[in-house]
Amino acid sequence: MADNSASNIATADALTLLLHNQHAICAAIDEFTKWLSENGVETVADNAAAAMETLDTNAKALTAAIIRLRQS
Repeated sequence: MADNSASNIATADALTLLLHNQHAICAAIDEFTKWLSENGVETVADNAAAAMETLDTNAKALTAAIIRLRQS
């Protein structure tokens, strides 16, 4: 079981880094979306907002997986 535990920790650590990257990407898209809205490119801004929703949904799933791995 020790090997499984070490594997879970390594996996959780890797997923945590991916989650941090996902948050950074979402923040960048958010800034870009604001700029697009302010410059009259609403259709593209709406598409960017939809991409942020997907990132948020996936971030929740990644967080849940990380928690499960750290608890096992």
